[in-house]
Amino acid sequence: MDDAPASMPPSTPAVALTGGAAYSERERLITENLKQIYDPEIPMNIVDLGLIYGFEWTNDSVKLKMTLTAPGCPVAGILAEEVKLAIEKVPNVTSATVEMVWDPPWNPDRMSDFAKRQFGYT
Repeated sequence: MDDAPASMPPSTPAVALTGGAAYSERERLITENLKQIYDPEIPMNIVDLGLIYGFEWTNDSVKLKMTLTAPGCPVAGILAEEVKLAIEKVPNVTSATVEMVWDPPWNPDRMSDFAKRQFGYT
């Protein structure tokens, strides 16, 4: 978790920034928007929970890879749509897709230091 990019606060888990410098500002803005989205069953935002795995850019379109705390999460579709809409609010993002991935599986080690403190893991 100490490998967070310099543009992200230390309490934010490292997110694979695959677009390089050309996309870093957009990724920072996307991350800010995603911090407003909370897991419906856990009182923590999806970024600090470590659910965001990374970005893949094709010009001004982005595919966000994310996971859930459990594969059977009943709100997966609703959450993915909320994430997509949050991404598309960022200037110069023409479209977004959300890909749910299960490898590597989520575990509490993926949480930010902030989230770990909130849930008593540290």
